[in-house]
Parts: sequence; C-alpha cells; structure tokens
Amino acid sequence: MTTNMGKIDRTLRIVIAAALAYAAFGTTVLGSGALFWLALIVAAVFTLTAFVGNCPLYRIIGLKTCSDCG
Repeated sequence: MTTNMGKIDRTLRIVIAAALAYAAFGTTVLGSGALFWLALIVAAVFTLTAFVGNCPLYRIIGLKTCSDCG
C-alpha cells in the first residue's frame, strides 16, 4: 500500500481517536449502546489508518494529503 496521508492528517486522526475512546470509556456521554460501539469502531479505524498511512476512502475519491506521495 502506498501512503496517501500527510503528517497533519495522521496526527489529527490519532487525536480524534483518543477523544472518541475517552468519550466511550471515560465518560457516560455515549452510554453502552450503539453510540458507544460506533465511537470505538471509528476510533479503531482512525488509529489503524493513521499508523498505516493509507486511507482506502482517499484512494477511491483520489485525495492525497501528503506533499511527497507519488
């Protein structure tokens, strides 16, 4: 897989994932229902794509947020 995400994009994804995980585990805002699980799934996907550096949705729509990707 080729990288299609820049450093800022990757950092923002980690920050958003951390906020979602905190909202799910650290507060009672999301409860224990569908919003809880949705937040965890989105957090996991954001974390995975941030560490890999490749977002499949970006490939589909032809978006690249890094300046040095080919």
